[in-house]
Amino acid sequence: MGVTFDEIGQKFVFDFGHDGGDDLVSLTGEGYQVEAFGKCFYYGYEFSDQVESSLRSAFIKYVKFSDQLQDNPDLTEFIKRAVDHLNRKINLYDYDLVVMPESSSKVNQYMLRYIYRFAQPTLRKMELVKALPANISFDMDAFEQQYLEDVLENGRPRYTEAQKDEVRQSIAHMLDLIHQKDYFTIAKDVKKSRFRPYMMQFLKFATKADEELCATIRQQNVLIIDDVTTSGSTLNEILRTLRILNEDNDISIFSLIGRKDLMADAM
Repeated sequence: MGVTFDEIGQKFVFDFGHDGGDDLVSLTGEGYQVEAFGKCFYYGYEFSDQVESSLRSAFIKYVKFSDQLQDNPDLTEFIKRAVDHLNRKINLYDYDLVVMPESSSKVNQYMLRYIYRFAQPTLRKMELVKALPANISFDMDAFEQQYLEDVLENGRPRYTEAQKDEVRQSIAHMLDLIHQKDYFTIAKDVKKSRFRPYMMQFLKFATKADEELCATIRQQNVLIIDDVTTSGSTLNEILRTLRILNEDNDISIFSLIGRKDLMADAM
Protein backbone atom coordinates (compact mmCIF):
# COMPACT_ATOMS: atom_id res chain seq x y z
CA MET A 1 0.00 0.00 0.00
CA GLY A 2 1.04 3.60 -0.28
CA VAL A 3 0.58 7.03 1.20
CA THR A 4 0.48 10.21 -0.86
CA PHE A 5 0.19 13.89 0.03
CA ASP A 6 -2.73 15.92 -1.27
CA GLU A 7 -1.23 19.36 -2.01
CA ILE A 8 -4.64 21.01 -2.47
CA GLY A 9 -6.21 19.60 0.69
CA GLN A 10 -2.90 19.67 2.58
CA LYS A 11 -3.47 16.20 3.98
CA PHE A 12 -2.04 12.69 3.77
CA VAL A 13 -4.06 10.20 1.75
CA PHE A 14 -3.89 6.48 2.53
CA ASP A 15 -4.63 4.02 -0.27
CA PHE A 16 -4.16 0.46 0.91
CA GLY A 17 -4.72 -0.94 -2.56
CA HIS A 18 -2.20 1.26 -4.32
CA ASP A 19 1.52 0.79 -4.83
CA GLY A 20 3.17 3.34 -7.08
CA GLY A 21 6.13 5.60 -7.63
CA ASP A 22 4.37 8.62 -6.16
CA ASP A 23 3.94 6.98 -2.74
CA LEU A 24 5.64 8.68 0.20
CA VAL A 25 5.94 5.46 2.17
CA SER A 26 5.19 1.86 1.36
CA LEU A 27 5.38 -1.54 3.00
CA THR A 28 8.89 -2.92 2.83
CA GLY A 29 9.59 -5.65 0.35
CA GLU A 30 12.61 -7.90 0.14
CA GLY A 31 14.65 -5.48 2.28
CA TYR A 32 12.27 -5.94 5.17
CA GLN A 33 14.88 -7.65 7.33
CA VAL A 34 18.37 -6.21 7.67
CA GLU A 35 21.28 -6.72 10.01
CA ALA A 36 21.62 -3.68 12.29
CA PHE A 37 22.73 -3.21 15.89
CA GLY A 38 24.12 -6.76 15.71
CA LYS A 39 20.53 -8.05 15.63
CA CYS A 40 17.77 -8.81 13.16
CA PHE A 41 16.05 -5.49 12.49
CA TYR A 42 12.62 -5.47 10.88
CA TYR A 43 10.73 -2.38 9.77
CA GLY A 44 7.21 -2.04 8.44
CA TYR A 45 7.45 0.97 6.13
CA GLU A 46 10.15 2.97 4.42
CA PHE A 47 10.12 6.35 2.71
CA SER A 48 10.67 6.63 -1.03
CA ASP A 49 14.07 8.07 -1.93
CA GLN A 50 12.58 11.12 -3.67
CA VAL A 51 10.58 12.32 -0.65
CA GLU A 52 11.87 15.65 0.68
CA SER A 53 12.95 15.83 4.31
CA SER A 54 10.27 18.37 5.21
CA LEU A 55 7.53 16.03 4.01
CA ARG A 56 9.11 13.10 5.84
CA SER A 57 9.14 15.11 9.05
CA ALA A 58 5.51 16.15 8.58
CA PHE A 59 4.38 12.57 8.06
CA ILE A 60 6.35 11.29 11.05
CA LYS A 61 4.76 14.00 13.19
CA TYR A 62 1.33 13.05 11.84
CA VAL A 63 1.83 9.37 12.72
CA LYS A 64 3.46 9.87 16.11
CA PHE A 65 1.26 12.61 17.49
CA SER A 66 -2.21 12.01 16.10
CA ASP A 67 -4.62 13.25 18.79
CA GLN A 68 -7.12 10.41 18.48
CA LEU A 69 -5.16 7.46 17.11
CA GLN A 70 -7.82 4.85 17.83
CA ASP A 71 -10.46 6.97 16.06
CA ASN A 72 -8.34 7.29 12.91
CA PRO A 73 -9.05 4.20 10.76
CA ASP A 74 -6.29 5.05 8.28
CA LEU A 75 -3.60 5.16 10.95
CA THR A 76 -4.81 2.10 12.83
CA GLU A 77 -4.94 0.11 9.59
CA PHE A 78 -1.48 1.49 8.72
CA ILE A 79 -0.12 0.07 12.00
CA LYS A 80 -2.01 -3.23 11.79
CA ARG A 81 -0.69 -3.99 8.32
CA ALA A 82 2.89 -3.53 9.48
CA VAL A 83 2.40 -5.79 12.51
CA ASP A 84 0.63 -8.40 10.36
CA HIS A 85 3.61 -8.27 8.02
CA LEU A 86 5.96 -8.75 10.98
CA ASN A 87 3.96 -11.69 12.31
CA ARG A 88 4.25 -13.49 8.97
CA LYS A 89 8.02 -13.11 9.20
CA ILE A 90 8.78 -14.03 12.80
CA ASN A 91 5.62 -15.56 14.36
CA LEU A 92 4.85 -13.27 17.30
CA TYR A 93 3.41 -16.23 19.22
CA ASP A 94 7.00 -17.31 19.94
CA TYR A 95 7.94 -14.13 21.85
CA ASP A 96 8.00 -13.83 25.62
CA LEU A 97 8.79 -10.17 26.26
CA VAL A 98 8.18 -6.89 24.43
CA VAL A 99 10.46 -3.96 25.31
CA MET A 100 9.75 -0.40 24.25
CA PRO A 101 10.92 3.13 25.10
CA GLU A 102 8.77 5.58 26.97
CA SER A 103 7.26 7.93 24.39
CA SER A 104 4.73 10.71 24.04
CA SER A 105 3.67 8.91 20.86
CA LYS A 106 0.70 6.57 21.25
CA VAL A 107 1.91 4.34 18.42
CA ASN A 108 3.99 2.01 20.59
CA GLN A 109 1.09 1.38 22.96
CA TYR A 110 -1.23 0.66 20.05
CA MET A 111 1.31 -1.70 18.47
CA LEU A 112 1.67 -3.50 21.78
CA ARG A 113 -2.08 -4.01 22.15
CA TYR A 114 -2.29 -5.36 18.62
CA ILE A 115 0.70 -7.67 19.17
CA TYR A 116 -1.16 -9.22 22.11
CA ARG A 117 -3.62 -10.61 19.58
CA PHE A 118 -0.91 -12.87 18.21
CA ALA A 119 1.23 -13.57 21.24
CA GLN A 120 1.03 -15.96 24.15
CA PRO A 121 -1.12 -15.01 27.14
CA THR A 122 2.13 -14.91 29.15
CA LEU A 123 3.66 -12.19 26.96
CA ARG A 124 5.00 -9.42 29.17
CA LYS A 125 6.01 -5.88 28.33
CA MET A 126 8.76 -3.72 29.77
CA GLU A 127 9.24 0.01 29.39
CA LEU A 128 12.48 1.96 29.47
CA VAL A 129 12.43 5.64 30.43
CA LYS A 130 14.88 8.51 30.01
CA ALA A 131 17.47 8.78 32.75
CA LEU A 132 18.41 11.99 34.53
CA PRO A 133 21.32 13.78 32.83
CA ALA A 134 23.30 13.49 36.07
CA ASN A 135 23.25 9.69 35.73
CA ILE A 136 24.85 9.60 32.29
CA SER A 137 28.34 8.13 32.37
CA PHE A 138 31.21 7.42 30.00
CA ASP A 139 32.77 4.01 29.30
CA MET A 140 36.37 5.14 29.63
CA ASP A 141 37.78 1.58 29.66
CA ALA A 142 36.28 0.79 26.26
CA PHE A 143 37.33 4.17 24.85
CA GLU A 144 40.92 3.76 26.00
CA GLN A 145 41.15 0.25 24.58
CA GLN A 146 39.83 1.29 21.18
CA TYR A 147 41.54 4.68 20.84
CA LEU A 148 44.07 5.72 23.44
CA GLU A 149 45.93 2.40 23.50
CA ASP A 150 46.21 2.28 19.72
CA VAL A 151 49.69 1.62 18.28
CA LEU A 152 51.40 2.56 15.04
CA GLU A 153 52.61 0.06 12.43
CA ASN A 154 56.06 0.06 14.03
CA GLY A 155 54.56 -0.94 17.38
CA ARG A 156 55.04 2.43 19.06
CA PRO A 157 52.12 4.01 20.96
CA ARG A 158 50.08 6.39 18.84
CA TYR A 159 49.60 8.85 21.73
CA THR A 160 51.92 10.11 24.44
CA GLU A 161 50.85 9.98 28.09
CA ALA A 162 50.41 13.75 28.00
CA GLN A 163 48.05 13.48 25.02
CA LYS A 164 46.07 10.75 26.76
CA ASP A 165 45.68 12.88 29.88
CA GLU A 166 44.51 15.80 27.76
CA VAL A 167 41.80 13.63 26.17
CA ARG A 168 40.70 12.30 29.57
CA GLN A 169 40.39 15.85 30.88
CA SER A 170 38.35 16.86 27.81
CA ILE A 171 35.97 13.96 28.38
CA ALA A 172 35.60 14.81 32.06
CA HIS A 173 34.79 18.40 31.12
CA MET A 174 32.28 17.19 28.53
CA LEU A 175 30.52 15.04 31.15
CA ASP A 176 30.34 17.99 33.54
CA LEU A 177 28.54 19.98 30.83
CA ILE A 178 26.22 17.09 30.01
CA HIS A 179 25.19 16.71 33.63
CA GLN A 180 23.95 20.30 33.57
CA LYS A 181 21.78 19.89 30.47
CA ASP A 182 18.31 18.52 29.85
CA TYR A 183 17.90 15.13 28.22
CA PHE A 184 16.73 16.31 24.81
CA THR A 185 19.60 18.76 24.45
CA ILE A 186 22.02 15.95 25.25
CA ALA A 187 20.51 13.63 22.66
CA LYS A 188 20.87 16.31 19.99
CA ASP A 189 24.40 17.38 20.97
CA VAL A 190 26.02 13.95 21.12
CA LYS A 191 24.04 12.22 18.38
CA LYS A 192 26.86 12.44 15.83
CA SER A 193 29.75 12.81 18.25
CA ARG A 194 32.58 10.28 18.02
CA PHE A 195 32.12 9.83 21.76
CA ARG A 196 28.48 8.74 21.31
CA PRO A 197 29.12 4.94 21.47
CA TYR A 198 30.73 5.37 24.90
CA MET A 199 27.95 7.41 26.52
CA MET A 200 26.12 5.17 28.95
CA GLN A 201 22.85 5.17 30.88
CA PHE A 202 20.68 7.33 28.64
CA LEU A 203 17.78 5.03 29.48
CA LYS A 204 16.75 3.20 32.62
CA PHE A 205 14.11 0.67 33.61
CA ALA A 206 10.76 2.28 34.36
CA THR A 207 10.37 0.26 37.56
CA LYS A 208 12.40 -2.04 39.78
CA ALA A 209 10.05 -4.84 38.76
CA ASP A 210 11.01 -4.31 35.10
CA GLU A 211 14.70 -4.48 35.98
CA GLU A 212 14.18 -7.72 37.91
CA LEU A 213 12.13 -9.11 35.05
CA CYS A 214 14.94 -8.46 32.57
CA ALA A 215 17.45 -10.10 34.90
CA THR A 216 15.40 -13.28 35.33
CA ILE A 217 14.27 -13.90 31.74
CA ARG A 218 17.03 -15.96 30.16
CA GLN A 219 17.37 -17.57 26.74
CA GLN A 220 13.94 -16.44 25.64
CA ASN A 221 12.71 -14.42 22.68
CA VAL A 222 12.53 -10.66 23.19
CA LEU A 223 11.00 -8.16 20.76
CA ILE A 224 12.01 -4.49 20.92
CA ILE A 225 9.51 -2.13 19.30
CA ASP A 226 9.67 1.56 18.44
CA ASP A 227 7.48 3.79 16.31
CA VAL A 228 10.01 5.54 14.04
CA THR A 229 13.72 4.81 13.63
CA THR A 230 15.91 7.40 11.93
CA SER A 231 19.38 7.46 13.51
CA GLY A 232 18.91 4.30 15.58
CA SER A 233 20.17 5.96 18.76
CA THR A 234 17.13 4.99 20.85
CA LEU A 235 17.31 1.33 19.82
CA ASN A 236 21.02 1.28 20.54
CA GLU A 237 20.37 2.58 24.06
CA ILE A 238 17.68 -0.04 24.66
CA LEU A 239 20.07 -2.81 23.65
CA ARG A 240 22.86 -1.50 25.83
CA THR A 241 20.51 -1.22 28.82
CA LEU A 242 19.28 -4.79 28.35
CA ARG A 243 22.80 -6.20 27.97
CA ILE A 244 23.80 -4.86 31.39
CA LEU A 245 21.60 -7.48 33.01
CA ASN A 246 21.12 -10.16 30.41
CA GLU A 247 23.03 -11.21 27.29
CA ASP A 248 21.37 -14.58 26.78
CA ASN A 249 18.15 -13.56 25.07
CA ASP A 250 17.38 -13.92 21.40
CA ILE A 251 16.45 -10.33 20.52
CA SER A 252 14.61 -9.04 17.44
CA ILE A 253 13.90 -5.37 16.73
CA PHE A 254 10.90 -3.85 14.97
CA SER A 255 10.15 -0.28 13.94
CA LEU A 256 6.95 0.87 12.28
CA ILE A 257 8.92 3.19 9.96
CA GLY A 258 12.62 2.57 9.43
CA ARG A 259 15.58 2.56 7.07
CA LYS A 260 17.52 -0.29 5.50
CA ASP A 261 20.84 1.61 5.77
CA LEU A 262 20.83 1.87 9.56
CA MET A 263 23.98 -0.20 9.89
CA ALA A 264 26.13 2.84 9.15
CA ASP A 265 24.48 4.83 11.96
CA ALA A 266 24.28 1.94 14.39
CA MET A 267 28.03 1.46 14.58
